[in-house]
Amino acid sequence: MKKLLILSLALGLFVASCNMPVSRTADPQIATAAALTVQAALEAATPLASPTAKQSTPTVVISTPTFSQPMASVGDVVNCRQGPGKDYERVTQIMPLESVKIVGFFPPNYWVVSTRDGDCWLAGEFTTPSGSVAAVPTVTAPPTPLGGGPEPATFPKNGWTFFCRGEEADITLSWNDKADNESGYRIVRDGEVVAELPVNSTYFEETIPLRSGQSVAYQIRAYNQGGTSDSSTATITCP
Repeated sequence: MKKLLILSLALGLFVASCNMPVSRTADPQIATAAALTVQAALEAATPLASPTAKQSTPTVVISTPTFSQPMASVGDVVNCRQGPGKDYERVTQIMPLESVKIVGFFPPNYWVVSTRDGDCWLAGEFTTPSGSVAAVPTVTAPPTPLGGGPEPATFPKNGWTFFCRGEEADITLSWNDKADNESGYRIVRDGEVVAELPVNSTYFEETIPLRSGQSVAYQIRAYNQGGTSDSSTATITCP
């Protein structure tokens, strides 16, 4: 708007100089001044953009996904084994709040992790993975251990005792260690493994909910890389 006012003023001066009654010929100084004013106003005006002017191309920024080391943690103490399953020997145990590096995945639900005792296999149902797990390579399982399982444990006379009190029972189991090649023992209660014990174990005790008239069955399971063997069943019933 300011530039238009300057241009209008310059044109007015030029016209006025041409119409002055003093002389038929315009004063050269006034005409020159008016012409210079018009030229200055025109030079100061911003030229319109050319319709053929080259337009700038917007820059496209492509973000690269950030990689974070895949890690695994557990909510309870979990056995980490030499392969995917209980037929493989235990390498170590992963403790709650402990994080270990994930180095492999075995479908459908096992993670291979790196620990201070070597690489081992964690069952996915007990594991919480984090980080860039999509980048973890898929691995194959090691061969199933060959050979026979250890000799089964046997219960001696009075090999189990119990004390029922209210809605609980104190259970004590003892057995003969008959094997010389076991990797350890597992306590099986009603068909479920409830504890793992080291080599040469012969004793176990626990307190469980058990009301009058209810029963519970125990077996002692010896195991090694070649397989497992179960003792006879100890059945306990609260009176």
